[in-house]
Amino acid sequence: MSLNLFSAKGYSPDQQRFTWRDMVGKPISKLDDDAFTRVRIILLNGIENDALRFQHLAARMNRELRLSLAQIRRTEQHQATMINWLLGADHSPLETTIAYEQVAIEVTAAVAQSEPDAYIAQAYRFGLLEDFDHLYRYSALLDRIEGKDANNILQSYTDILPGRPTIEEHRAPQDDLREPYGRDAAPLTKLHALTITAGEYQTHDYYMNIGPLFADPAARQLYAEIASIEEQHVTQYSSLINPEESLLEQWLLHEATEVYNYYGCVQQETNPRVKAIWERFLEYELGHFHHVAELFKQHEKRDPAELFPGDLPEPIPFASQRDFVRQVLAQEVNLRANGTKFVEQSQESQASIDYRTHLNSDGSPSETVAAGYIWSPGTELNRKIAVAV
Repeated sequence: MSLNLFSAKGYSPDQQRFTWRDMVGKPISKLDDDAFTRVRIILLNGIENDALRFQHLAARMNRELRLSLAQIRRTEQHQATMINWLLGADHSPLETTIAYEQVAIEVTAAVAQSEPDAYIAQAYRFGLLEDFDHLYRYSALLDRIEGKDANNILQSYTDILPGRPTIEEHRAPQDDLREPYGRDAAPLTKLHALTITAGEYQTHDYYMNIGPLFADPAARQLYAEIASIEEQHVTQYSSLINPEESLLEQWLLHEATEVYNYYGCVQQETNPRVKAIWERFLEYELGHFHHVAELFKQHEKRDPAELFPGDLPEPIPFASQRDFVRQVLAQEVNLRANGTKFVEQSQESQASIDYRTHLNSDGSPSETVAAGYIWSPGTELNRKIAVAV
C-alpha cells in the first residue's frame, strides 16, 4: 500500500509534545532484536540530524522563516533524541561502528538497485564498495582490541570481506564531486540523494567524535582515516542534489524524505515498541510536511504537488543485499574517479594519486589494523593453533 503526501495530514506541529521519560525509553537488545531494527534506528537518527543541520543553515539565510524553522527543529531534535537513545550501553563504541557500516552497505545497496538514474546508481555502487571495506577494517579492529566477532552485530546479513582498499579511496576534492540530478528528476532520485547524504553525514560525525576517545593508537588513526573518507562520501552524495532548488523547495524535500523513510520503517519493523515510535513520528513528519507546503505556496506561489505528482515510491527494503554486493564487488572494485566520471583504474586522476601518496607516506592505519585478518566463523575459538610440547 502506497502513501500519498497530500491525503494524509498527520499531527500539526503544536500537537507534537514530549516528556523526558518519553524521550529516554528502554533501549533495544543488542543481540535479541533483529539487526535491521538497529539499521532503521541508525538511519532515521541520521535523517533527523540532517534535518536539524539543514534547518539551522536555512535560518542563517532567511529571516522570515526563522520562527517556523525553530518550531519544527525543536520537534526534530526531540525525535532524534528518542531514536538515538534506543541504542543502549551494551553496544561498545566499536560495535556501534560496525552497525553504522552495516547501515551504509545495506541501505546504499538497496537504493542503488531501485535508483532510476543510471549515473546516480553508479555513484551509489561506487561508494558502497568503500563502506564495504570499512566494515572489514573495523571488524579486524574489533577482533584485535575487544576480541569480539563483528558478526554478532551483523547477524549474518552482511559479508565481512575486503572491498575497494581504504588506502586507495583517498581522492583529491575535485574527484569527489558528481553531476547533480536535474529539475525534472524523478521524486525517488531526490529522496534517495537526501537519504544517503544524511546517513553518510551522521557516520562522519560519529567517527569524528568517537575516534579520539580510543586509547589504542591504531584505533585512533583508523577512525581519523575513515572519517576522512566519510567526508569524501558526504561531498559525493550531497553534490548529487540540484543546487538550483530554492531553500523552501529543499526544505519541503527534506520533510518528504523523512515521511518516506518513516513510512518504510512502519511497514517493515518487527519490534512492536519501536514500530509504535515509527508510527508516531510518521504522523509528526506529515504534519511538518504540510506546514512547509503551506509556506511553499505562500512564499513561492507554487503548488507543492508539482514536486510529488503521485503517491510516494515504494519504501527502501530493509533486507540483506549480499548477492548484489558480491556482484558489484566482482565487477566494479577496480573503478576509480576522474572528475565527475567513473573510470578504469588506469585512467584515475593524477591529482588523486598524488594526494594519497603524500597522505599515506607515513603508513596506512587501515592496512596496519587489517594485516593478516581474515574473518572466520567463531573467531579465535575456532582457530587451530600449534602448541609446543
